[in-house]
Amino acid sequence: MRVALLAFRLMCLAWLWPITQLNGSHFPNKRRHKEMYIGENTKQKHGGRVNLKMKKLDSTKSLLIKSEQLLRIEDHDFAMRPGFGGSAIPVGIDVQVESIDSISEVNMDFTMTLYLRHYWQDDRLAFASSNNKSRTFDSRLVKKIWVPDVFFVHSKRSFIHDTTMENIMLRVYPDGNILYSVRVTVTALCSMDFSSFPLDTQNCSLELESYAYNENDLMLYWKNGNDSLRTDEIVLSQFFIEDFQPSFGLAFYSSTGWYNRLYINFILRRHIFFFMLQTYFPTMLMVMLSWVSFWIDRRAVPARVSLGITTVLTMTTIITGVSASMPQVSYVKAVDIYLWASFLFVFLSVIEYAAVNYFTTVEEMKKLKGTKIPASFKSTQAMAFDGCFHDNDIDQEVSSSPNTERNTQSQDSTVCAPTEGTRLRRRHPLRQNLSFIMSNSYMIDSYSRVIFPLAYLLFNIIYWSLYA
Repeated sequence: MRVALLAFRLMCLAWLWPITQLNGSHFPNKRRHKEMYIGENTKQKHGGRVNLKMKKLDSTKSLLIKSEQLLRIEDHDFAMRPGFGGSAIPVGIDVQVESIDSISEVNMDFTMTLYLRHYWQDDRLAFASSNNKSRTFDSRLVKKIWVPDVFFVHSKRSFIHDTTMENIMLRVYPDGNILYSVRVTVTALCSMDFSSFPLDTQNCSLELESYAYNENDLMLYWKNGNDSLRTDEIVLSQFFIEDFQPSFGLAFYSSTGWYNRLYINFILRRHIFFFMLQTYFPTMLMVMLSWVSFWIDRRAVPARVSLGITTVLTMTTIITGVSASMPQVSYVKAVDIYLWASFLFVFLSVIEYAAVNYFTTVEEMKKLKGTKIPASFKSTQAMAFDGCFHDNDIDQEVSSSPNTERNTQSQDSTVCAPTEGTRLRRRHPLRQNLSFIMSNSYMIDSYSRVIFPLAYLLFNIIYWSLYA
């Protein structure tokens, strides 16, 4: 019995042995990958080094290493420019302006985003190619070769975009020609002249130059002449771009010599409609509102004084608001001339009423001195609510007295026109006119209703013909 049981077990083992060998030969990689995964995690936790055979190589890095070998980067010293010791290397430039982000009058600068492309030839990077196709690389290879050190003159701030990677492109051709392109945003100085603001036209420029290499080592030039500068559709809130054009020149530094310099010139013309709505139209309305006081009765002191003070304060607020949004320049701007001239018209309207009120008071005081007022006449009855003596009140009181006829004759004698012989003996016509106006102060308002609008209309014609 035991011998039969042992023989049965041996038969089962002999039958299962081929199956176990087959399973072990079909799934060796599964166990190997599992051991590698466990080994990598263990090495990372304990800070150890991972075996290169157990780590998958980065395809991008391996391609870059192969490209460096193809371009023979390790065989050359790229700290020196191409053709070092010989003639200047020509570097072509072309620019595509993507946008003008902002223009600040207060800081006198502008911010521009552009694509800056460089073209030159470096025989050290030439490589053999069966299909004559170029190779394109990113910023990692740029750091290992020589590139032109172009910078922006009068730049305040600038940076290369780096989302999601640095916006740098390097294209190498088999014959050694190179295209190097960067996307950059730069804030540069623009010397603005505000003497005609806001009816002005500004001429700004972005200047490019090599920092280390003068004209004996590097020659900058526009790659395609005037076609080297291209722009997208640019729309600005306060300006209209009249012209974009490239130019070139030389810059001299006493310590280092002459340098090639490229210019991106653009002419900006300001939109006037915004300032018409915000500045000119409110100013015109305030000036015309001050003329309303000429049609208000001269005895309505509170109405005319409050209207005049309101317009003066409103003009002061407009002038302060415009000045706060502008740089503190030492010369007069066109908008300052208009605002201060309008403020003068508003101020003169207040002074006009002060003169009318004064002459009216003087005229009524003279009438009171030339008239014998009865004892029953109360001074409080002759005063209006504004504190001035009124002609109607005086005439009513005088007509009730028994000497009405004699008082009337005395009043006529004070205001009657002089005879012809008297006029011939006058030596001061200005004094005569002044006394006539003082005795007829209501005529000042009548003249002001015509003189003020005509004078302001004449000022506007001269102003807009000079600056528009």
